Amino acid sequence: MESHRWLPLEANPEVTNQFLKQLGIHPSWQFVDVYGMEPELLSMVPRPVCAILLLFPVTEKYETFRTEEEAKIKAQGQEVKPSVYFMKQTISNACGTIGLIHAIANNRDKINFETDSSLKKFLDDSMPMSPEERAKYLETYEAIRVTHESSAHEGQTEAPSIDEKVDLHFIALVNIDGNLYELDGRKPFPINHGQSSDDTFLEDAVEVCKKFMERDPDELRFNAIALAAA
Repeated sequence: MESHRWLPLEANPEVTNQFLKQLGIHPSWQFVDVYGMEPELLSMVPRPVCAILLLFPVTEKYETFRTEEEAKIKAQGQEVKPSVYFMKQTISNACGTIGLIHAIANNRDKINFETDSSLKKFLDDSMPMSPEERAKYLETYEAIRVTHESSAHEGQTEAPSIDEKVDLHFIALVNIDGNLYELDGRKPFPINHGQSSDDTFLEDAVEVCKKFMERDPDELRFNAIALAAA
């Protein structure tokens, strides 16, 4: 049972950028809204993009798909590069923060950290750990918990009570060594969605987002934000 519970974050660039600033990330990369999946709307997103956070509803259809996907990958196998930084989620409602950690951790070569960055310290400490150990470390890492809490109150909508059940979930999509990975702390491992590149990453990631939307055509609660060069 998840004993730790945080307030959920909004998929709002103002909130996520403020959060990253407080964690000691230099604003040379900033989150921006992805207003739609059509080419003309994607052309409004600044380039390059190094990560996408997708917020989506956890529905019965999705949970059925997730179980089937896991069984299929366990049976068939997949390639996951050793350089992929992945962590599990053991804290309720922490998926937004874990998505941010996944986005930053897998783009460390591009990100500039301030000298006293609490997120850089977390990443340095947790690099040698397993995905499960990273999750446990986050449970005890006060600097990120406190920042998450203040960011959860920053959104445009009132933060729900901490005990309220939230059925929206964040995942991160990143390009690592020419492969597009979906990083979701609720899953046992990263999901390799095939080849990608720095130039095509946004379009490739959007194709993955579209699959989420196609699985739940009656749902409207999808939101994507992109980590783009400022």
